[in-house]
Amino acid sequence: MGVRSWYDAHVLPRLIAKGCNSGELTQLRNQVVPMARGAVFELGCGGGFNQQFYDPAQITSFAGIDPNASLLEAARGSAKASGLDADIRAGVGENIPFADSAFDTVVCTYTLCSVDDQAQVLAELRRVLKPGGRLIYLEHGRAPDAGVVRWQRRIEPVWKTIAGNCHLTREIGAAIRASGFEVEPVGQEYFAKAPRWAGWMEWGTARRAGA
Repeated sequence: MGVRSWYDAHVLPRLIAKGCNSGELTQLRNQVVPMARGAVFELGCGGGFNQQFYDPAQITSFAGIDPNASLLEAARGSAKASGLDADIRAGVGENIPFADSAFDTVVCTYTLCSVDDQAQVLAELRRVLKPGGRLIYLEHGRAPDAGVVRWQRRIEPVWKTIAGNCHLTREIGAAIRASGFEVEPVGQEYFAKAPRWAGWMEWGTARRAGA
């Protein structure tokens, strides 16, 4: 096993678990995830960080993918503990292994920052949603302030290396709109306890445009 593979298998999952379970993040997950309804697909479900916030009474089925094997095991364990009948697979957002129009809700939290091709992933999310289906998103990304963006650009090359390809400068709402969604923002803010270059958050819902 090479250094990169060892890091991704053993170190990165621990960093993600620590970073994704902060108090502020947990509070936001608790706001957005319970909105999921019907047949649900979660992109980047590894770690199972959202499982505790789903309302089992509102969900008819649950599916998810993640590329990290260690995080997938945790997700399967969390789903079982939550009582969800889950189909959790290894996979990437650029090629989602589910049929067209298969889901009522897609959930995407802190995942669009680290995919290889954000536009292709959003196209795939739109593909697997039923007409009238809803995307629920909670992401961090490009700040609205030019001074902060300059720091994001400086830090991003190193940050991507240590944080699993996590980008700091990707747009969130604008990128979702450009992929054929009608976006309904719910909130956006800098996290008080995070450095501003890593702390810009946006969350809300989006529907397939024209659906």
